[in-house]
Amino acid sequence: MKKVVQTLFVGLLAICSIIYVSGNDHLFGLVAKVIETGRTTAGIDDYLFFDNRIIPPSDTPQAWPFHKDYNIVASTPSLNALHDTLQTVAFLVIKNDSIWHEQYFDGYGKDSQSNSFSMAKSMVSASLFKAIEAGDVESENQKVIAFLPWLIGDHAKDVTMGDLASMASGLEWNENYDNLLTITPRTYVEKDMLSLMKQIPINYQPGEKFIYQSGSTQLLGLALEEATGENMSTLVRSYFWNPIGAEHQASWTLDSNDYGVEKSFCCLNSNARDFARFGKLFKNHGVWEGQQLIDSAFVEKSIRQRFEKSPQYGYGWWLGAVDENPFFSMRGHMGQYVIVFPEQDIIIVRLGHRGLNDIPGSQTPIDLPLYVKEVFKMIAPENET
Repeated sequence: MKKVVQTLFVGLLAICSIIYVSGNDHLFGLVAKVIETGRTTAGIDDYLFFDNRIIPPSDTPQAWPFHKDYNIVASTPSLNALHDTLQTVAFLVIKNDSIWHEQYFDGYGKDSQSNSFSMAKSMVSASLFKAIEAGDVESENQKVIAFLPWLIGDHAKDVTMGDLASMASGLEWNENYDNLLTITPRTYVEKDMLSLMKQIPINYQPGEKFIYQSGSTQLLGLALEEATGENMSTLVRSYFWNPIGAEHQASWTLDSNDYGVEKSFCCLNSNARDFARFGKLFKNHGVWEGQQLIDSAFVEKSIRQRFEKSPQYGYGWWLGAVDENPFFSMRGHMGQYVIVFPEQDIIIVRLGHRGLNDIPGSQTPIDLPLYVKEVFKMIAPENET
């Protein structure tokens, strides 16, 4: 038995040494999270296992009004089955800026926090345009190196702030969620984000084509912090969270309390009702209750494709259509959505544990139109009271 234990110890030590020498020491962090959470994948409650920065609720919280037909129309059987299969925890339909339908599952409720995952990218991109309005950034064409002089790579001097927001940075980055040896899982558990990002080169010509990369948004967050002198949590609260009347505090997951850098590419934790406010703001051309919070021209730029060959993305927002009805959306891993149909004046928020076809950069995941079509059946004129 003693020899067996010694052999196992030597083997474990050898494996650890190989991991460390290969530069994949982030695997230790991933293993630690597996042990801590009991899961082998990321989850919507991961904020409980990471350090976070609190975003206080609005100084003037504004409750959503309820539609006169609030929860009168029942979910379709197909929608119920979809919720069950993909483990939805929150489903919210806003119609004419009022809550028309609302459901919660698995012990979650209107006050529960969960992980936005990449929906946070839309908020970071919007923060760029607010920083431009404030004069902290000259324009979306200002070079990133003005704020991050440590950038490396053949095209480090060429990339602009707008390139980062539109996923055209030229970054050396493999957006792969399944291979634990790649950069994206490493970034998820990284404890010193700045040191990590300083190692990632910009080796390709930026501004030429859309390539979805979480590293682009992480760089944008770092650049905005340098441009404004504020962390991303403070910026998002001052730009949006406070003026749009968020009722609950949110939190943004950090690399660690020691370094205090937000994971800008993901991980703003909030609830369905407050996430929906961003959809309302952009649906209404940047106006909130009569106040222009973000220039309508910037809203228009955000929700229009930048590249002809990539109609699925603008500046931080996903674009598409369901049954020829155009939408724009915030979108996160495992089926986190804020989907806006401006012509129908409808906002759909879905939060949950699972998604379908969550391929980085894909035009429209399989589950998104499934949710939308069932909601449209519910809202059809024959179901109206």
